[in-house]
Amino acid sequence: MPRAGTRPTSRDVARAAGVSQAAVSLVLGDKWRGRVAEATAERVREAARTLGYRPNLAARNLRLGRTRTVLLVVPALTTEFFAGVYTGAARVASRHGFGVVLYPSPEGIGPARDPFASAQAALDGVIASSMAAEALTAIRGDQLPLVMLDSDPSGSVGAATVNLDIAGGVRQVTEHLLALGHRRFLHLAADVASWTFEVRARELAARLREVPGASLRTARAPLSIKGAEVSAEAALSGLPAPDRPTAVVCDDDHLAAGTYKAARRLGLRVPEDLSVTGLDDLALASAIDPELTTVRLDAELFGERGMEALLAVLEGRAPAAGDIPVELVVRGSTGPA
Repeated sequence: MPRAGTRPTSRDVARAAGVSQAAVSLVLGDKWRGRVAEATAERVREAARTLGYRPNLAARNLRLGRTRTVLLVVPALTTEFFAGVYTGAARVASRHGFGVVLYPSPEGIGPARDPFASAQAALDGVIASSMAAEALTAIRGDQLPLVMLDSDPSGSVGAATVNLDIAGGVRQVTEHLLALGHRRFLHLAADVASWTFEVRARELAARLREVPGASLRTARAPLSIKGAEVSAEAALSGLPAPDRPTAVVCDDDHLAAGTYKAARRLGLRVPEDLSVTGLDDLALASAIDPELTTVRLDAELFGERGMEALLAVLEGRAPAAGDIPVELVVRGSTGPA
């Protein structure tokens, strides 16, 4: 046991658990699997808890050449989605002794400035959500490990890519509307040059090409409620009823809220005259009336998987494969054509 008034050391933990200091280092560094028995690992953790032992992270990081700090770069903090991504990433990071610094790029998907005097000296890696690859050059150079979220896996500059099944979500929306009898569609597309929005457009068009009598118009809108209202009103007005779309597929929930406002200005009822869908399932989706049919994206799980992928890269392991499933949530904004 340590002397009264002194801080317990790894040697004290080793003595209390009846193991070597090397075993204590492996267990508390979370590198024990395959090298230390599970029962022994639990004995070490219990001894550390009983003694109140805390590893000297500063000394360990200096020894390993690590800062145990990760940068999460997001386009903006204007929706709760990216807050969820951060929450998930930070949860996993804390379990492994890492911290996460959140950095919204001032230019959205454009070039991002290095928030540090030298990111390569201050960070162990970067997780970038929904960012253009060139936006990260100033931050990471060609040295820092990078995990891309919501990005084209075939053209990724990162060591790993983690994606939600956005294509599957669009297919679920489309099948739901087709089953309700809709054949005239308007795609209210985000006016942002991003792979994730290209996937939405591609999947919607591909599915509707397979349906006899289906038609698809596309209108682009800024990612804001007001911008969506203006674009949707322009796309829906001046059309005779037989030609007007009966369903509007929106790239996110904010665009759907703008479409609601445009519909009301035009005297159209949701969903009796116009079915509307979103994508994200933000708090907004259940705050508008009628509540919005949308695709639920698990932002926290997204952040968790991103951090797990970066930890795998840092440890020389292969990250988990496969897109994260999404779920269609049917509410009152969709009805029969």
